[in-house]
Amino acid sequence: MPPRLHLFRSRIPARIVVRASQQARSPLSLRLAPQRCITSNEKPLPKADEGAPGPNQEQLPHVSEEAASMSRITGEGGPEIEEQGTPVDEVLKRDETSQKKVPKVLQEQIQPSSPNSTRSFSTWARARQEAIISFEDSGLQTTGHNFDLPALPLAPNMHLKYRYAPIVKQVTNLLMRDGKLSVAQRNMAMILNHLRTASPPTVNPERPLLPGSPPASHLPLNPILYLTLAIDSVAPLLRIRAQKGMAGGGVALQMPVPLALRQRRRQAVMWILDTASKKPSRGSGRGGFAQKVAEEIIAIVEGRSGVWDRRGGIHKLAVSARANLTVRRR
Repeated sequence: MPPRLHLFRSRIPARIVVRASQQARSPLSLRLAPQRCITSNEKPLPKADEGAPGPNQEQLPHVSEEAASMSRITGEGGPEIEEQGTPVDEVLKRDETSQKKVPKVLQEQIQPSSPNSTRSFSTWARARQEAIISFEDSGLQTTGHNFDLPALPLAPNMHLKYRYAPIVKQVTNLLMRDGKLSVAQRNMAMILNHLRTASPPTVNPERPLLPGSPPASHLPLNPILYLTLAIDSVAPLLRIRAQKGMAGGGVALQMPVPLALRQRRRQAVMWILDTASKKPSRGSGRGGFAQKVAEEIIAIVEGRSGVWDRRGGIHKLAVSARANLTVRRR
């Protein structure tokens, strides 16, 4: 281990060198700043003469002042600068050449107006004043409405809520899915359009339509009647209601129940939609289902649809179950 060094006990005096502290240097941005080499003491700035205009005051005179100075030199009459705010009509009266180039409005103001003279132009205020006419001063008579008021009582289809045919509204509601009424209305319009543009159907004598129906060739002319006739022709008159335990031993007893008009139409429409949904699609697009429903309605009128068999089966079952009805005697 090396011996320790004692500064005060060693024989050789130790030299301690103290370096001088460096001066603080200024930032680079200050050292690079531009400095003025010529001061006011070395070269004084020039002084302006007393009463002389400054550098920004030596501007061109006004047009009227320049014209007045030129007129004094040439001896011709120039504009009068002393009369500030001279009206335009007074200036134009002195200059006949300018009177020919001014607008017509100013020309009429300059010329003396006669008592019988009329103004050849109209302003907004004058047009407004002429438009405000009281009915008492004028001989105008109010003729009322452009169209006569509707006769009371109103027809059932005059109300906004009932502007569509009942059968069209009912079928539209049955076509609706997930509350999309606009889609159902579009499909209903496509169905009626297909019935209107299709060829006239050929009625099957074995499956006749309702009595009193128009000829088959007239049906495309009225698609709503076309739809109503097809639905009412296959609508069942009865439905079968099963009453539990009425046959004994927990066996249900089948009872025929008559249906109202809306119930009959609803059952027929549900059969038509069920049959149309099972048909294969013949193309893509949003009008495919509406076309299948329209084709099924045409098939009903022609007697080719299977809805007729479903209607016949319900009626046969209702006829066989009418023996279960009991008539209460008073």
